[in-house]
Amino acid sequence: MESLRLGFIGSGFIAQFMATAMKQVRHLELTAVFRRGGSEELAAFAHDNKLGECNIYDTIEEVCQHCDAVAVLAPNHVRVKLVEEIVDAVQKGVELKGIICEKPLGRTIAEARRLVKLADSVELPTAYFENQLHMNAINNALDQLRPQQREMGNFTLARSTEEHAGPHNSWFWDPRKQGGGVLSDMGCHSIAASRHILTPGGKAPDFLQPVAVQADTSLLKWGQPKYRDQLKERFGVDYGETPAEDFCTGMITFQNPESGQMVKAQFTDSWMYDKQGLRLSMDALGPGYAMEVNTLISPLEIFISDEAAASVADAETALEKSTSSRGLLPVQPNEADLYGYVGELRDMTDAFLDGHDAKLNWRYGLEITRLCQAAYMSAEKQQTLDLTDPETNEELDRYQSLISQGEGAQVLYH
Repeated sequence: MESLRLGFIGSGFIAQFMATAMKQVRHLELTAVFRRGGSEELAAFAHDNKLGECNIYDTIEEVCQHCDAVAVLAPNHVRVKLVEEIVDAVQKGVELKGIICEKPLGRTIAEARRLVKLADSVELPTAYFENQLHMNAINNALDQLRPQQREMGNFTLARSTEEHAGPHNSWFWDPRKQGGGVLSDMGCHSIAASRHILTPGGKAPDFLQPVAVQADTSLLKWGQPKYRDQLKERFGVDYGETPAEDFCTGMITFQNPESGQMVKAQFTDSWMYDKQGLRLSMDALGPGYAMEVNTLISPLEIFISDEAAASVADAETALEKSTSSRGLLPVQPNEADLYGYVGELRDMTDAFLDGHDAKLNWRYGLEITRLCQAAYMSAEKQQTLDLTDPETNEELDRYQSLISQGEGAQVLYH
């Protein structure tokens, strides 16, 4: 079987995670990386781990010329420009089997729609990288519970949470570059995961129809003067002037278009989870059965004393976003697989080699962007949005949150 040669545009945290996951995926090579910070380390990692003959290139067109599919893993605010350059390369004659975009697809609905239109213009198969829908912990539970669902009925409530102490890089904290705060960054995960859990077996990812959204966005930790000062000193972002939310929660009501059954998806996300490190938590309730996932429950623990902690260089070797380098620490031996990165890469590789979209394509990414923006609008208006109302949907199409415009103080400090 032929291999898929992959090119990365972006060489930061998520690119490093993807490269680690690639070690567990057959018929996939990393052959091209766009030159920017971290590209040399990424290319060296590919070489050391026999992921392919990976070279660094100075232009987007050169990256496209030396791969079969290109992954856009760069910061949110530059993605439209990057995809325009990729499409331009294809129009000039470069042949690609597909294009990937890491979540979220866009900072606004208009931006996400622009990306879909660009990919369609050159008939490129697409993959929207939402790793949590590929988590084995979730999908194995769903497979186990399908007989119960056929007998008793489907899930009626799903709850998804992603929490850690805050992002690595400054652009994540800047609402104008990132598109908001924790809702934009991680709420897209939790909304998609809850919807996936609620979706009946054998149905498309967008089968359930959203009918209502109720949400709240808050600034609970990083708006306090002490922590604003820390944020400004570390990342150069002033949450006194341009704050973003560090906590969000909400509920989306979906309807099964075949049965008319209403189901609920609850999401909660925060950048103020000062415990062991990243925690993904999902649970769901059905008639007579349930499921629960908690990624901090690990088969492996280690202990490091205060005296021994002086030799620890990187606590994140044990767990993503780890906040401690001593004491009793949970260790996830294979985070890349745990969080679903291996599964999404396998799905994308098979799909692009077969000449079609991945399981999650950019139209699906557009739909998740729409739900995130509906949550921002609900929080701003302090009311439940009726997504069956044509006027509400017209307003939503044009909407850009005050937080993403740098005007979050109007929402978060009043």
